[in-house]
Amino acid sequence: MTEATKVNPDLQRERDNCTFNVTELTNLIDGGAQKTEERRKREEMVLKEGIHLDEVPSEYLSHKEKYELAVKKACYLFKMIRRLQEEENTGMENYQEVLGGSLGSAILRDGSPLTLHYVMFIPTIMGQATVEQQVLWIGRAFNCDIIGTYAQTELGHGTFIRGLETTATYDPDTKEFVLHSPTLTSYKWWPGGLAHTANYCIVVAQLYTKGQCHGIHPFIVQLRDEETHMPLPGIKIGEIGAKLGMNGTNNGFLGFDKVRIPREHMLMKNAKVLEDGTYVRAPSSKLTYGTMMFVRVVLVNDVCSYVAKAVTIATRYSAVRHQSQPKPDEPEPQILDYVTQQHKLAIGIATVHALRLSASWIWNMYNNVTAELDAGDLERLPELHALSCCLKAISTSDAAETVERCRLACGGHGYMLASSFPLMYGMVTAACTYEGENTVMLLQTARYLVKAWQQAKGGNPLTPTVAYIASVSAGRRSPPWDNTVEGIIHGFQQVAAGKIGACVANIEKRQRTGMSYEDAWNMTSVQLTSASEAHCRAFILTTYFNETENQIKAVSPALRAVLLQLVDLYVVYWALQRVGDLLRFTSISERDIEQLQSWYEELLIKLRVNAVGLVDAFDIRDEILHSALGAYDGRVYERLMEEALKSPLNAQPVNQSFHKYLKPFMQGKL
Repeated sequence: MTEATKVNPDLQRERDNCTFNVTELTNLIDGGAQKTEERRKREEMVLKEGIHLDEVPSEYLSHKEKYELAVKKACYLFKMIRRLQEEENTGMENYQEVLGGSLGSAILRDGSPLTLHYVMFIPTIMGQATVEQQVLWIGRAFNCDIIGTYAQTELGHGTFIRGLETTATYDPDTKEFVLHSPTLTSYKWWPGGLAHTANYCIVVAQLYTKGQCHGIHPFIVQLRDEETHMPLPGIKIGEIGAKLGMNGTNNGFLGFDKVRIPREHMLMKNAKVLEDGTYVRAPSSKLTYGTMMFVRVVLVNDVCSYVAKAVTIATRYSAVRHQSQPKPDEPEPQILDYVTQQHKLAIGIATVHALRLSASWIWNMYNNVTAELDAGDLERLPELHALSCCLKAISTSDAAETVERCRLACGGHGYMLASSFPLMYGMVTAACTYEGENTVMLLQTARYLVKAWQQAKGGNPLTPTVAYIASVSAGRRSPPWDNTVEGIIHGFQQVAAGKIGACVANIEKRQRTGMSYEDAWNMTSVQLTSASEAHCRAFILTTYFNETENQIKAVSPALRAVLLQLVDLYVVYWALQRVGDLLRFTSISERDIEQLQSWYEELLIKLRVNAVGLVDAFDIRDEILHSALGAYDGRVYERLMEEALKSPLNAQPVNQSFHKYLKPFMQGKL
């Protein structure tokens, strides 16, 4: 990375002392030197267009102006993506990188009104439309001749999609579906781009034909006139208002007053309605969950890039900031020298690697399972569903926690919008709710885990990610505690299996008292979410350890040492965070815990020298970081002042409110 400005000497010294080759790690993260080169080239091409530059910082714009700016930027961005596609002759991957990756968030920092067109509208048509329907819609959608969104969530129902109230009733006389919103709570609520951007929409509604309800199905509905963009008759549409974050996303509401659409507008790859109204069931009801799983898998990667940004900003700031005087007559140390600060940051760096490798692993699994689905094999779908649910929940909650920890690590300056933390927190904490609220996601995984426990008890084989349950469910004694990384990972599997077993025992005990299964489940649900969290922790620790072992075979000894230190740190950190669970379900002793604490503190000291090098390896350009605290050159104070001077309040030395209110008030004349 070349910088014209002089780099802060503290930051430069950190880089000079780094023990490994930063570029080697960047290449490893990207998947090879060629991939790094391609990414940098693409970033250069995109940023050269200047779409990310604002005349007035967007935080000073009104809500309406923010949306208008977001549409302008999104249109310029996608026009440019189309050009890139033509020049490079590539497909959807460029869209994904700019939408979900760091690059897109640099340009559309507070969300894009076109995101759902690419990550929900197009994939749903690809996954759930017939070949004939794809011919009709895909080309128009790819060319942006039409802009779509995906409307599932309603005012009264979100994650519980079976409870949706919007109806689609088939009329065999006209061969049309009649879409209707029977109640206020049936109004679609939340879809991005719905309010004023999209003119088409995939609507998920309860299908009625021949007087019978067949559950939820997807339909393509035109919302606005293709020329005037005016809402069509019977369409009630608008924006839901300002939010904690994502205020460029143009989230909307949508109601239907007996809107008619052709029969062919129901997506019929799976279930079908024939011309006479006969309903043809899908081969499996689970096939409709493909889009949701796709987005959850993409989300893990997405939040990972926010964690990388947050920890980059906080680590660089910690190298530049000096504070306090622990030893008299000595200069104020860098705050990075405080072990408490290292404790806040090092786990964030390790989290990026752990989540990235877990995301990559589940992405491969998703592709394999999707290929199996196409061949009619549904065997691994439940396992993928369970894993994508808990990984979505844990990665988003960990990301939100890490971004907030990094903000707090930067003291008062982290509270400034110029730090980029508030906007980033708004983005990651939103992900804890959308595509399945996290508690509900953990309970979805718990259903799978309870079934796995019962299968193991019956002596049936288990799928790979839950195979560890077998030994615990068989009642084998807890092995002696092994204070190594592998030992701790095994301990986490014992915790997960033990918690699942305890949940099953509690449900059965409650049922014996006459309680229904549903009530017993609800009474046990706090423990069930805890069991799912433990299962996901065991999965992330296992995957991080195994995938790193595979990666380091081809790296230099210096880098290998640092990557293994990060794995050790991550595993030991979580062991210390879950000491109570380990004491309950394993044979860990007080002495073992003391050793873990010492090991953890030693790892912090070892990693201290490489902290800046490790975040530099994420290779996030200043334009993408967009932070006064985290720029590559470390000119923190100069940048904070530059940003402060951009405030419209600094345009005049005296604000009009002084003459209007303050002066009369001070003189007793108000």
